[in-house]
Amino acid sequence: MSHVRIEGLTKRFAGKPPSVAVDDLSLEIEAGEFIVLLGPSGCGKTTTLRCLAGLETPDEGRISLGDRTVLDARAKTNLPPNKRRIGMVFQSYALWPHMQVRRNIGYPLRARRVDREQSRQWIEETAELVDCGALLDRYPGQLSGGQQQRVALARGLVARPDLVLFDEPLSNLDARLRDQVRAQLHELHARLGFTAVFVTHDQSEALALGDRLAIMKAGRIEQLDTPERVFEEPATEYVAGFIGMSNRLPLRRQGGGWTLDGQPVAGELPVPRSHDEVAVRLRPDDLRLAPADEKPPDRGVGLPAQIVDAQFGGRHMDVVVSFADCRLQARAPLGEQPWARRLAPGEQVTAWFPGEAAIYYGADGVRIGTRAPATAVGA
Repeated sequence: MSHVRIEGLTKRFAGKPPSVAVDDLSLEIEAGEFIVLLGPSGCGKTTTLRCLAGLETPDEGRISLGDRTVLDARAKTNLPPNKRRIGMVFQSYALWPHMQVRRNIGYPLRARRVDREQSRQWIEETAELVDCGALLDRYPGQLSGGQQQRVALARGLVARPDLVLFDEPLSNLDARLRDQVRAQLHELHARLGFTAVFVTHDQSEALALGDRLAIMKAGRIEQLDTPERVFEEPATEYVAGFIGMSNRLPLRRQGGGWTLDGQPVAGELPVPRSHDEVAVRLRPDDLRLAPADEKPPDRGVGLPAQIVDAQFGGRHMDVVVSFADCRLQARAPLGEQPWARRLAPGEQVTAWFPGEAAIYYGADGVRIGTRAPATAVGA
């Protein structure tokens, strides 16, 4: 395990125009902490990981693993990957097809010249940890996708690295295997306590695995916090949209109420009177549906909406509605609303949400409202 410190990391790529992939990024990771870099393609998360691994050379910044400086751009220090004591688990597994599982797992030990008997012991111990001890004499082509990923995980852990880096390691698995391997990885980290940086664009992976999440945008960290805080208190509208608050209502105060594109919205928003324009963010689970002639309850915010689409989801209906020029997603539980099973395109309904279920953002994209705000990095 190793404490990790990243200071002022900047990586530029030449081009027309040139691009800044990582922009003055600083981050401290405690020994044994599992940090998730979360964001869309192009936000800089994989480039940050590759700089940590020594696979990219940053233009500026400093990286320390424990008491060792592995990168100092100003001093022109840049240790190669094989001298950084890191393990890496790739998206593509990257297993040698002509080598048995035993040799694939042991490859980092050969690169570090660990003696044969110690290597044999570490390979077998690590293979048992990830439940692939019975696979050691097989070839990668004889394994399922989930088994190959467990072998790749064993290879990343076998040399007892100071830091383990994960580059979207679950994205090539089907949904069932992804959940299974994710649970095994979470259990393994709890047992071994290795320091980890995990890159993903999948919010469910991030919430399940991370001790803290770093939400990235344009090479910077937009919010750094625990999964609970990021989920419940997204500091900016960008974070809210990425973490699952896909419904957005740009509302304007007119007279004594609120409107969307000039159409009135029923109910009052819990925002200060100083804000005349707000962006409302809420999750599909928090948007409720009612018959068109039914008014929202007290402290509810309602809009007359039209059904665009309704899909059966087992115990709920996934419904798309439109109001003004906005398309909104709702999830109607069939146990509470059995009538939702019969919803059809073009049907009029009342869409509403509890005022406290939404989060409200000003024109600058920063959260407003009555609850204690989370802090956006750099705000």
